[in-house]
Amino acid sequence: MKTSIAVAIMGPTASGKTAAALSIARALPCEIISVDSALIYRGMDIGTAKPTTAELSEVPHHLIDILDPSDAYSVMQFRQEALRLVADIQARGKLPLLVGGTMLYFKGLRDGLDDLPQADPALRAQLDMEITRHGTPALHARLRELDPVTAARLNPADTQRVQRALEIIALTGKPMSALIAKGSRPSLPFELISFALEPSIRSSLHQRIADRFDAMLSATPSLLDEVIALRERGDLHPGLPSIRCVGYRQAWDYLDGKFDKTALREKGIAATRQLAKRQLTWLRSMEDRLVIDCLSEHPATPMLKAVQRRLG
Repeated sequence: MKTSIAVAIMGPTASGKTAAALSIARALPCEIISVDSALIYRGMDIGTAKPTTAELSEVPHHLIDILDPSDAYSVMQFRQEALRLVADIQARGKLPLLVGGTMLYFKGLRDGLDDLPQADPALRAQLDMEITRHGTPALHARLRELDPVTAARLNPADTQRVQRALEIIALTGKPMSALIAKGSRPSLPFELISFALEPSIRSSLHQRIADRFDAMLSATPSLLDEVIALRERGDLHPGLPSIRCVGYRQAWDYLDGKFDKTALREKGIAATRQLAKRQLTWLRSMEDRLVIDCLSEHPATPMLKAVQRRLG
């Protein structure tokens, strides 16, 4: 096997990425690197649709259950770990499969990272207080005045990234968009074959999303049971990246009494659909991707054939 190749399997939530990766791994010696900002957290299994114990035992997986929910994980950390893991897997004569839906991680891996300042704890605490007092949309409005380019690409409710963009302006005196534009892009030390599992019928993906969220609510233990356990720790709060994950944020608010269980279902499904929409927007910007219909009967088959042809 040529070991200078890695495969990316990207796609929106509920597009069948795990199943496709396992199908390929049954045909070729592979190891899977998770590209998912939610699967990194321990104790968050149901709401993240984490691979089952049987699936995890079938093929080696990496970057799953590596962090406590109280901690944060950056794109830079992901890129460093992913590059190391790809090299290690290739050295073992296996094919690395980078599988997930966190498009910012894929972008950081493919395009490199800009030379941006490290986080400043005191400044971040100040911004946390402002967010608590005024809300993220108010800070997004401020960002729109200071860095309209960055503000235009960020969701006004994306607390973490709005905060980071304002932090960079405060630390450097320059907008994030200007610093990114000046950065140089390193090339990957391997060839990356990129597949995108995308739906030919958007409504069918929406139905998958609804069905999966319903299954999370009715499972034993359920998503709510999982979030109750997280709340009982006493050290977690809705401002953390882990609790801001889709599904967890809505379940936390439900347990705070902000709405009833019917609204929990509606809000959870709507938030997941919005996530899928953002993921598909990211995918459309990746011109070199090979698009596979995630609604087809065997989406892994054309992927496997393309990889086997490339491997010779």
